[in-house]
Amino acid sequence: MGSGNVMGSAREARTGGTQHGSTPLGPTPNGPARLATALGIAGLIPFAAGAALALLADDAAAARAALLAYGAVILSFLGAVHWGLALASGPADTRRAMHRFAISVLPSLLGWAALLLPQASGFALATAAFALLLAAETLGPLRAGLPGWYLRLRIGLTLGALVALAIGAPIGGGGPA
Repeated sequence: MGSGNVMGSAREARTGGTQHGSTPLGPTPNGPARLATALGIAGLIPFAAGAALALLADDAAAARAALLAYGAVILSFLGAVHWGLALASGPADTRRAMHRFAISVLPSLLGWAALLLPQASGFALATAAFALLLAAETLGPLRAGLPGWYLRLRIGLTLGALVALAIGAPIGGGGPA
């Protein structure tokens, strides 16, 4: 086996590999990346349903509450990604691990706070939390250690979540918390 094969294998392991073709989220992934993509897209279903129900249901406030609650759950899930990376880091990466542990709890706290606020404010906070976490993952200190396929997936999924939150958000002062 030549050194090119070793480098290619390391790159494939790091990125989840790709095959020819593409999706709206980038190159068609293989293996774990493909499963993560399918599950991530399925995770947009409650966002889409919540946004549609917020527009069409007789009880729009209840639909909005469900949409916002799902957003809070997903924020917690996104924070857990960084908790897991911190757990998996080695002793040489202690400082980055401590940073990831600290950052990883913020999305759940922001999601929880969004549920306690009046709906309009809660939607604004959840939207900001999704956008800020994505910025930290793609442009900031949380990018290290994340495979490229994950970042491409996160961009597409976060845009879907942000659109759903924007569609479902109450206009004006908002309803109950």
